Formats: sequence, structure tokens, C-alpha cells
Amino acid sequence: MPKIRKQTYTMSMFMEYIKDRDIRDDADVQRASGQWSSEQKNELIMTVLTDGYIPPVFIGEDANRQKWLLDGLQRSSSLKLYRHGNYRISSAVRNSIITYRAKTKDENGDIVWEDAVFDIKNKTYEELPDELKKQFDSFQIDAIVFEECTMEKMSELIQVYNNHAPMNTTQKAFTYVSNFARTVREILESRFFVDCSNYSEKEKIKGVTERVVLETVMGMFHLDDWKKQAKQLGVYLNEHSSKEEFQRLSDNLRRLEQVITEETKELFNSKNSFLFLTLFDRFTKLAADDHQFIEFLEEFKINLRWKKIGGILFDEIDKGKGTKDKAVVISKLTMLENMMRSFLRKKAKKTKTALPLDYEVTAKDIFKEYVDAEVEDEDIELFEMVADDVSEAMEGVHSVWLSKENRASFVALTGYAMKEETEDELKSWFPDYERRKHGCDSSDQKRNYLHMKLDFERYLKNKRSKQNGCPLVK
Repeated sequence: MPKIRKQTYTMSMFMEYIKDRDIRDDADVQRASGQWSSEQKNELIMTVLTDGYIPPVFIGEDANRQKWLLDGLQRSSSLKLYRHGNYRISSAVRNSIITYRAKTKDENGDIVWEDAVFDIKNKTYEELPDELKKQFDSFQIDAIVFEECTMEKMSELIQVYNNHAPMNTTQKAFTYVSNFARTVREILESRFFVDCSNYSEKEKIKGVTERVVLETVMGMFHLDDWKKQAKQLGVYLNEHSSKEEFQRLSDNLRRLEQVITEETKELFNSKNSFLFLTLFDRFTKLAADDHQFIEFLEEFKINLRWKKIGGILFDEIDKGKGTKDKAVVISKLTMLENMMRSFLRKKAKKTKTALPLDYEVTAKDIFKEYVDAEVEDEDIELFEMVADDVSEAMEGVHSVWLSKENRASFVALTGYAMKEETEDELKSWFPDYERRKHGCDSSDQKRNYLHMKLDFERYLKNKRSKQNGCPLVK
């Protein structure tokens, strides 16, 4: 093994050495530069401008003291492109606002330093403030130098230090769900994902199960805003989901664990899991026995999957289309729910039993599940009275959210506001919410409640932030 020494360059020095070929980036087996996407380049440049951490580059030094870049080519070429190639940060960069210390002069002409911000989006190096240019140029690049290397040894080192697996698309998307990442991890430790589903160990390692959880929450609560791209899915849920939504999925999984069979667990695979888990959530609103859902899955697997509905098989819906396209997902869920309801009706008719397919969720059901399990009937009566007062106070608002069909979720929300002593804020929040939200799903009162509650909580946070002189919560 060659002798090793550590060395540190400033960014400007490192760029100059590469430009003048004091450090060459064309070792014999080195791949070409330009492998990184705009997103990767953006993140690297942001790291430099915010004085973050970049791993050391590896350099081989031959007998003539010529230096060759062994590992770090994509980083160095991306930084060089920004510094000398007029590269413009793309508009897709996240967290594009940089805070820095700006040098100004006071009324006496003395230099003072003040906090300043700069939006790096769509900006080149030349468009940076002088302070950020200096930050970029003075950033320190650590290097590990392998001394007295032959080109054969350098080729071997390139093999060794480039033999790693970067995050795949799904794994990287999970980094955008920071608000619920720990909750997702806890869900994945449930018996359902360990023993009651059909994922390979490789799929689990590659982040497939994390995506299944996110897709299921999206399907259960945000189907109208379905995102098929992994990153968009993570970003959306991080902003719009809630712990109550993930808790409901967790509760559903515990119920499935008690009834799932070896035959039906095969359906819960990487492709279709989120569909059947979303379907089970719809099933829970029917107040039927959970074993009946498994009976439906058995019938689906043996017969219904091979029966054409509207001239098409279930597995033909995504033929020629992306399996995660919004239209495909909605069509599959619609077909599955229609199959399930038909199956349950036939079973009820055959056994001459009444099946409450139109079970109505009450305000008490919602409040018990999401706010206080000990709520009493007299509490609900009080919520009803206050809900009437709130709706009457909002003159001129004629909304489906205040309709009879949506009464249960609105009364439950009123109860939540009373518990938090924010019923007055409810009156000022609602008109704006009604203006922004054009429709509700009266068949899913729990979902409507969670949507309204999440938006109302954001409203309260923003109001408090304004009062305290802090930035708005988005």
C-alpha cells in the first residue's frame, strides 16, 4: 500500500491546480466528468456556500510528483463548472435561501456586519454577493494523497474507492419525509411487514417498503393529489400529512395481522400493496368483520382477478401506461372497491344476513379515534351546539363543508377547537379554507376531519408566528 499524507487546499487553489493540470483528472481508467444531475450539482454548491462538509478527495501522486485525481472527479468538475463555466443553479434547488454576513458602512463610514439573505436560485457564481464569492473561494478541500503510485496502482485505487452504491431514487425520496421518517420506521417494524406481506429482503434494503407506506397514506388520504414520482410523493406528504394519518395506517395493519393468511399475503407485494391497504381502509368504514375482507382477497386471487369488468382485467388497466400514473391508481382502486362491495352484498344475500355497507361515521367516532377516547354523549351535544354557533357566525358562507353530509367531521373539528380553546379562531379560519378547498368527500368523514384539522393547525401556527414577529409556517 502506498504511503499516505493529508493535504488541504482552498477552493480557488484546488480549481487552479486542476485548471493548470497540476492535478490531472484524466487517469487512465477514470470515467468522464459530467455524470451528475443538476440536482446533485445544486446540492454540492449549496453545501460549499453554507460552509457544510464535503468528504475528502483522493489523489494519486506518481514518481514524478504528478498528481492524479482518483476519487472526487464529479465533485471537482461540478465545482469547476460553477466557478469558471457560468453554470446557473437550477430552479429546482431546495432551500435556495442562504443567510450570510454582509459588510456595510454606518453613518460614520465605519464598517459594520449585518445579517443578509440571498436567493441562489437561477444564479451563477458571478451573480453572487462578494461575501459569498469569498466563501466559495476560501472553502477548504481536504485531500488524501497516495504517494509514489504507479498508474496500475492508481487504477486499482479507482476501483476500490468507486465501488459503492449511491442512494437509489426511492431511498433518496425518503430523505424528504423528515417529519414522519421515524413514524414510518416504526410502522415497518410491525408484524405485518415482517411476517404478513410479500417483500424480498433486497426490496426491504432498497427502500421499497418505505415507499409502500408513503403510497398507502397518499392513497388513503390524498388520492386527489396523487404523486407518482418518489421525490414529489415525499415532499407532498412531509407538508400535507399528519401523524394521525400514519397512526390510522398503523391501526389498520394491526387488524390485518390478526386475519391475513398465507394465501392472501402474496397480494401484499411491492407493486400492489398500497392498493390493497388503501382498499382495506375503505373496508373499515363498512363495519364488517375483518375476516370478510380476507375472504374477498381469496376470491379476488382465485376468480375475480381473471374476470373482465367493463371489458378489461384488473392487471390490464396499466397496460401501456405507468403503473403509478394517477389515472391507473384511481381506476384500479375503483375496480377493487366495486368488486369488494359486490362480493360482500352477494355473501350477505346468500347467508341472509344484513351487512351495514352504508355505515355512517359519527362525530363521536371521529373524536374518540383522534382526540379523546373517553368522550361522552353530552360532550358531543355541546360540540353540536357550538358548531351551530360557529356556522351561523360565518354569514354568507354556503359550503359543502358545512353541509349535512359533512356534519360529523365539522362537529368533531369544533370539539377539537374547544379542547384547544380556539373556537373563535375557527370562525376566522373557515372562510379562507372554504375558498381554497373546492370540494370534500362526504363518504369519508375521518379523512375530511384530518384535512381540516391539519389546515386549521397551520392557521393557528401562522397566526402565533405573526404575533411573535416570526416567519410564516408553510
